[in-house]
Amino acid sequence: MSPIAPISQQIWDMKYRLKGPDGTPVDQSIPDTWRRIARALAQPEADPAAWEAPFAAALEDFRFLPAGRIVAGAGTDRKVTLFNCFVMGAIPDDMGGIFEHLKEAALTMQQGGGIGYDFSTLRPRGAPVKGVGADASGPLSFMDVWDAMCRTIMSAGSRRGAMMATLRCDHPDIEAFIEAKREAGRLRMFNLSVLVTDAFMAAVKQNLPWELTFNGTAYRTVQARELWDKIMRATYAYAEPGVIFIDRINNRNNLHYCESIAATNPCGEQPLPPYGACLLGSINLARLVQRPFAADAALDLDALDGLVRTAIRMMDNTIDASNFPLPQQQAEAKAKRRIGLGVTGLADALIMVGARYGSAQSVTLIETWMKRLQRAAYLASVELAKEKGAFPLFDREAYLAGESIRELDADVRAAIAEHGIHNALLTSIAPTGTISLLADNISSGLEPVFSFTYTRTVLMPDGSRRDEEVSDYAYRLYRQMKGDNAPLTEAFVDAQSLSPADHVRVQAAVQKYIDSSISKTINVPEEIDFDSFKDIYLMAYETGCKGCTTYRPNDITGSVLTVKKDDRKKAAAAEGQAELPLVSATRPAETVVKSRDPLAAGQLSAGGVVYMTKPLDRPEALPGRTYKITWPDSEHAMYITLNDIVQDGRIRPFEVFINSKNTEHYAWTVALTRMMSAVFRRGGDVTFVVEELKAVFDPRGGHWMGGRYVPSLLAAIGEVIERHLIEIGFMADPHEQREEKAVLALAANAETPKPLSGLRQCPKCGQPGLIKSEGCDTCTSCGYSKCG
Repeated sequence: MSPIAPISQQIWDMKYRLKGPDGTPVDQSIPDTWRRIARALAQPEADPAAWEAPFAAALEDFRFLPAGRIVAGAGTDRKVTLFNCFVMGAIPDDMGGIFEHLKEAALTMQQGGGIGYDFSTLRPRGAPVKGVGADASGPLSFMDVWDAMCRTIMSAGSRRGAMMATLRCDHPDIEAFIEAKREAGRLRMFNLSVLVTDAFMAAVKQNLPWELTFNGTAYRTVQARELWDKIMRATYAYAEPGVIFIDRINNRNNLHYCESIAATNPCGEQPLPPYGACLLGSINLARLVQRPFAADAALDLDALDGLVRTAIRMMDNTIDASNFPLPQQQAEAKAKRRIGLGVTGLADALIMVGARYGSAQSVTLIETWMKRLQRAAYLASVELAKEKGAFPLFDREAYLAGESIRELDADVRAAIAEHGIHNALLTSIAPTGTISLLADNISSGLEPVFSFTYTRTVLMPDGSRRDEEVSDYAYRLYRQMKGDNAPLTEAFVDAQSLSPADHVRVQAAVQKYIDSSISKTINVPEEIDFDSFKDIYLMAYETGCKGCTTYRPNDITGSVLTVKKDDRKKAAAAEGQAELPLVSATRPAETVVKSRDPLAAGQLSAGGVVYMTKPLDRPEALPGRTYKITWPDSEHAMYITLNDIVQDGRIRPFEVFINSKNTEHYAWTVALTRMMSAVFRRGGDVTFVVEELKAVFDPRGGHWMGGRYVPSLLAAIGEVIERHLIEIGFMADPHEQREEKAVLALAANAETPKPLSGLRQCPKCGQPGLIKSEGCDTCTSCGYSKCG
């Protein structure tokens, strides 16, 4: 295998390399990782030894990329699931059933699975609860409980659990659901999506009344178009909720005859029935391009066929090789053998064959490639049916009557009719953010390239810093072949250069050949007007998409710090400095993103180090402060000590201790302080610790402290840490005016280029490299990913 980018090597080492309990590497190289996976996925075969080599060959050079759970967990003997996500069982509308499902969610997340839930089954707020003489609190109150649970469960590896919550467009609490994330810190562990029906879309178009009902009872009537506009305005303002066209999903489901779908996995690419499991993998199209950048460049379709056949068998074997958090999930997976094979590197492949993303030429190529992949996948599953039998719930007549199946080629339908099919559903487009970074930084999924090149700062063991260029795979290959001074072709377009219609055209073209769904985020500029924004969702519906998610930089979910040019001049003039430089977001060669240093005292914006190769050593003595908390439920006060370190003239938190005479708190306070201290010593922007603690909700209730309601003891500890970080100048006071901070911060950092619009600060490494892609936050610097 040819040398890969340093960031790819680091991603492998941090996230996917098998290591022993003491941190000693077991996988000595990336090929070792491929062999480990191949060996594990060959075990369900009658002759495992015969399949190890073909499976390893498919993984070689990152040609086939199983999802991260498989890469990290296969062949490790760890009690983790190889399935990325699950949709949980339908929540019953009674207290016992609700909390039984909360327990199931916790057990699933403990093994590393993200979860999706439909909360439409819960009665609306204010509805009577028979037998107890009370009114229902509504689905959002229980979503708060799920949110709190998710914050306390660490998924396998280093990722926190991700969740998706859906609510039907005719549920009486739909308006509260739409507005839920306007409240700071609320439901941050959830992605939210509205289940939109065909009847609702028809009512929107005709501006008809729309009835909000639950269990046959009408609660009130709204205008459909006004409700649609509320969804759109919320999404415009803070990027949620997304929209799922649920009737289209059910009508085009291969299993329409034996299941009903009301929810998806957290990123939306897998609409699933109760206890449905999400198994993902991607073909790397960028590695299949022959004669890249030449006039006759083309995708090797024969190689695609062969690779798909092997990938289908590997993914099918994963069903038998995996652990499952719950027996219901295992039964569901084995009854239908649903898998989700998709693609990644699509944008890079288009660049390499000279097609501009979103153009008519690109759509033609995409349809050719995806149709070939679909055909190969279905024929591979028919071959498995000949060898191993059809999936247990296969009903030949009902299956062949499916809307999507009727669109397959006649010979494929004939093969299914004769032999059956081993896997009920076969294709899906997954988020591949971290996996794509691993694969030499190819473009992710079907997304356009977000930035062709940027700079990340790495802290070395000796304390020195090194700037490291990170570049997209196709861009880097072009420079190697054509030279650094060669003009870029018209195919080199990034996310900032595309119109929303370009995105939708590509998503719709791919969806034609995908039997599940697609994880995609349409990044739009902050200045887009509302009417143009709203049209994106209508276009997605009219062109056959199964859902739509957009991201527009905003004040609630975060965006890059920006001020008007006139304000920049004033700020610079006030400091006696030159006007602050701008960075172009339109030409790849000019795109540069630099991190700021960690805070000096008095600065207003935490920057941070992207990656620290080892924790800071502890000096003999450290300055610090001790704070006292009195919590009503605790007999004794709690004392919190925070020690700081001065590093290169900058003050930053280093460690934390919590002491109390109340022995009831001892175990969890020791665990909490050790984890927080480990985070502090790793460096970077650690202010996310404050956010996590302050958002913890105690189901038993919080308390009023200092005239404010604090939702839990952990939240009170978070407020103490926040106060300390503000006092030492490590983080901004959240009560100060945003505009004032923006001007001062820009004036204080005149030498720092303006980052690309849409790049936000990563909560893990502090680098301004966080993008919204495929429904997930993904850091382009350290590989951090959060789908929730």
